[in-house]
Amino acid sequence: MPYLILVMVLVGIDQLVKWLVNSQLALGQLHTLIPGLLGLTNLRNSGAAWSILAGQQFLFFILTIVAIAVILYLMRRYRQNQGMMIALSLILAGAIGNFIDRLIHGYVVDMFETLFINFPVFNVADTCLTLGVIYLVILILLEKDD
Repeated sequence: MPYLILVMVLVGIDQLVKWLVNSQLALGQLHTLIPGLLGLTNLRNSGAAWSILAGQQFLFFILTIVAIAVILYLMRRYRQNQGMMIALSLILAGAIGNFIDRLIHGYVVDMFETLFINFPVFNVADTCLTLGVIYLVILILLEKDD
């Protein structure tokens, strides 16, 4: 149950930030948060990172449904493993956050832009996904063979 709450809170934060960006910044507008480091922009992404597979909403829809089903299966299987549950909760929250955008808008709202390197503009859901996958990989690498 606490993991479901974690997922709901993270999805809520993701959607709130996206709503704020959409309501406060014009499309394509950049607002510098940390000079030379991080900016806030309003970007619509119909693809994945760097707009890969742009416009392939049906493909993303199917992939997300499959991913959510697999994550829920893994959460049931590893429900006694706190580390796995946290990692999977982060991944699930990220998948759901971007899925909501694709269902409602037909694109994902991205807003965080690194100003010091050419890196895809990302959002809270992307951050959850990335941190969840990194944590999951660490857990797998540190797993003891029984």
